[in-house]
Amino acid sequence: MREMVVVLDFGGQYNQLIARRVRDAHVYAELLPYHTSLEKIREKKPIGIILTGGPRSVYEEDAPKCDNGIFELGVPVLGICYGSYLAADYVGGEVLRAPSGEYGKAETEYDVSSILFDGINKKAISWMSHSDYIGSVPADSKVLATTDTCPVAAFSNEQKNIYGVQFHPEVQHTQGGQEILKNFLYKICGAKGDWTMKNYAQEAIETIRKQVGDKKVLLALSGGVDSSVCAVLLHKAIGQNLTCVFVNTGLMRKFEPEEVEKVFTDQFKMNLVHVDAEQRFLEKLAGVVEPEKKRKIIGEEFIRVFEDEAKKIGKVNFLAQGTIYPDVVESGVGDAALIKSHHNVGGLPDHVDFDEIIEPLRELFKDEVRELGEEIGLPHHMVWRQPFPGPGLAIRIIGEVTKPKLDLLRDVDFIFRDEIAKAGLDEKIWQYFAVLTDMRSVGVMGDERTYDYTVALRGVTSIDAMTADWARIPYETLEVISNRIINEVPHINRLVYDITSKPPATIEWE
Repeated sequence: MREMVVVLDFGGQYNQLIARRVRDAHVYAELLPYHTSLEKIREKKPIGIILTGGPRSVYEEDAPKCDNGIFELGVPVLGICYGSYLAADYVGGEVLRAPSGEYGKAETEYDVSSILFDGINKKAISWMSHSDYIGSVPADSKVLATTDTCPVAAFSNEQKNIYGVQFHPEVQHTQGGQEILKNFLYKICGAKGDWTMKNYAQEAIETIRKQVGDKKVLLALSGGVDSSVCAVLLHKAIGQNLTCVFVNTGLMRKFEPEEVEKVFTDQFKMNLVHVDAEQRFLEKLAGVVEPEKKRKIIGEEFIRVFEDEAKKIGKVNFLAQGTIYPDVVESGVGDAALIKSHHNVGGLPDHVDFDEIIEPLRELFKDEVRELGEEIGLPHHMVWRQPFPGPGLAIRIIGEVTKPKLDLLRDVDFIFRDEIAKAGLDEKIWQYFAVLTDMRSVGVMGDERTYDYTVALRGVTSIDAMTADWARIPYETLEVISNRIINEVPHINRLVYDITSKPPATIEWE
């Protein structure tokens, strides 16, 4: 049985990141709501439990609280921020309202004799985000870290195997944060580290075989990283019982349809049905400018195309999709706020003409999907291709989507990607793409006045798409890109570069 750490979610902004960092340490983490029953947690047989941060205060009358029985399961518990207040409250500590909130970097002094901080510098920067603090802990507990404003920045009660940290070890700003988590996992919980993509691939293939049996699966193949990895994984599990329907929506990047045909038909010998549905999608999108409406229309039309193809193919029991974890989170599943709908999640119509939906990548983050792709033999250039949203270029065109705009954006995007690759930056920048804005401005070309489109270029660095920073593309590279686009693509007379991080912005513009 795979070892597991349960992460109880109290609504904090970094909670999915905590689970991600645990997986980075090769330990499987499952994120569960804070009110998950003690019985369900016990059934999962976790080797450790992590309590996440959250926006509330533990002393509020209706504050979210887990079953205190988790502290008595006999497995180590680590509380982070709000979770540390819950842990401190349980052991008899004092949680107080801070005179003022503390957000950002704080110099922290650690008790490095503690197993939790083994190998950590005695003084280092940690990342704080709180308006409460732990004033004191009882005599049977020990203070493990302090800051100028936090008398108890970390504590332990070794008799009860409970640990709490006021700061956020999961964020990159905390120096040694990942080592702190590893100390908890390996030196306190006794983890072996069996969460690898090699193991996951074997487990996933076996699970798919058991779930599907000799039934038929229809895969929504877009040609992106997620659906491509999903396709190969399913093919390895069920072979010719998989039919991949590749819908050419007319919303794809330049040369992508041809590349999909080559890889999946020629290399993997899959059952591939290529549907040219460009006109169908363009008709549905005519006059539509609102981003959420675009997504819903495209998502529903995808399913309708699959239904049409399923009728031609015969009985199809499963619809497969390349949904990944950030899709689920950003679509507002559970307690998460809706940021945007993903066609794999929020865009499904009420009635779907399939018995079941199968989503073998649903629990994986993007970098895990890439690692899995390499593991199961997908070509390197497919694994590391740019992330591409399900609705395609439709949400990289601000305003109405038309064929002339799509063709224009395809050429711009191709030049951008081509020059990034020539500069050796294609695997260093996590995602980069062009956006055709609906803004026109005055320009001068060949001594003549122009009034044409503005294109926005976007490049970001990220690990898991939950947060992102804008990429520092060298000026020399941007200059070459700008010159090529202006000279080679008609109706563009101005380029701008987006230097907004996530948050406050999302990676995509729509």
